[in-house]
Amino acid sequence: MIALSLTEITEAVNGALHLAGPANAADQISGSVQTDSRLIEPGSIFVAKPGAVTDGHLFAPVAAERGAALLIVERTLDLPVTQIVVADAVAALGALAAAVVARVRAAGTLKVVAVTGSNGKTTTKNLLRSMLERVGPTVAPRGSFNNQVGAPMTMLEVTAETRFLVIEMGASSEGAIAHLVRLARPDVGIVLTVGLAHAGEFGDLDATVRAKSEMVTDLLETDVAVLNADDPRVAQMAALTPARIVRFGEYGQVDVRASDLHGGRTGTTFTLHLAGGQSAPVVFRVLGEHHVMNALAAAAAAEVLGVSLPDIVAALEATTRAERWRMEVLGGKDDVTVINDAYNASPDSMSAALKTLAQIGTPGKRTIAVLGEMAELGELAGEEHDRIGLLAVRLNISQLIVVGRGARRMHISTINEGSWDGESAYVDTPNEAFELVRSSVNPGDTVLVKSSNSAGLRFLGDRLGDLFS
Repeated sequence: MIALSLTEITEAVNGALHLAGPANAADQISGSVQTDSRLIEPGSIFVAKPGAVTDGHLFAPVAAERGAALLIVERTLDLPVTQIVVADAVAALGALAAAVVARVRAAGTLKVVAVTGSNGKTTTKNLLRSMLERVGPTVAPRGSFNNQVGAPMTMLEVTAETRFLVIEMGASSEGAIAHLVRLARPDVGIVLTVGLAHAGEFGDLDATVRAKSEMVTDLLETDVAVLNADDPRVAQMAALTPARIVRFGEYGQVDVRASDLHGGRTGTTFTLHLAGGQSAPVVFRVLGEHHVMNALAAAAAAEVLGVSLPDIVAALEATTRAERWRMEVLGGKDDVTVINDAYNASPDSMSAALKTLAQIGTPGKRTIAVLGEMAELGELAGEEHDRIGLLAVRLNISQLIVVGRGARRMHISTINEGSWDGESAYVDTPNEAFELVRSSVNPGDTVLVKSSNSAGLRFLGDRLGDLFS
């Protein structure tokens, strides 16, 4: 974190300062900000965040022992460390992050980019970081830090030298993205897609549209909204913002587009066309044509922020995977390819992964889909799992292995659609799925492992990757 005095931190979080030992209100604190006591180093700030399972206050003694210079707490603790008592530790974390970003922005050339969408946030964030790093110091989230805790934690990493801050913004309810937008005040807001991810929490697609549109409604006339023109629900958000609109897509009148797409086992080649009229061929080695839309979104934002076409193309061509457990290509032994895409799953991303599997399968060899539950779909869960089972049959996937009771309707729907002779199998556990794949896979087969994170199939994907490495 940038150096702030204890007084400045107290004012930022609207708390009450309790000094310990020789500490003075004018003392400067510049250590990292952590909510995990195990990550505390001498000089760090520990935020005692109450959690769903435990309470961060219980770990404050550990933070103190590890050398924390300041505790942000919701009640005074009997510890020999300076403390700031606040009403809400999570709100205080966000307020401190907002103050830090505002100060760095006022003092220099910091530009803030925020990205949201039902699918593709992390991939787009990673691509954009790679592009912006070629121009100047860039801060972006580690993993999927995209909620009311993770986004502020990323914001607090900026320094006086930071030129670009990329923030991933997720939401499980209306108002969540609006809150993060107010904290970060993005100069560029990106909306990728609106789909059924988290439908069980939002209730319906209309609520999801309202939530995702919060990315652009508070942008200023001097800001830029980067919108997916191929998604009608995203495209209509142009009417909700005073910001300048930059549209990306593969169809219609758009500013940034791709043409001449050719997908295969090693990725996708396409021609990238920027808003300024420049174009260039791209060899994009991230598996799955659906990731081209994420590449276009990142390229559109990067162009707005002054990144040149050669740097944009170089960043795209240097990227070989979206992220761990996201269309990650493993294996190779006996020409068996394992695609581990089991970090997240929604109906849209599951469909895209199955279509990629069907597209890249070696002629004359089998395609095997090991699928688990798509979580957080609420009342839509049954029909959406049915639909994926039907799609697997219609794509002529050679073998479907459904794992876990939450996904069982995929198996039932494939049987009802005419799957026979063991083309679809149901097992209760990832271990059973592993044994089934191990005993049945043939040289040259392609195996997809796909599920929501909660199903735990990403570790099955790792095991299969190791088996055929």
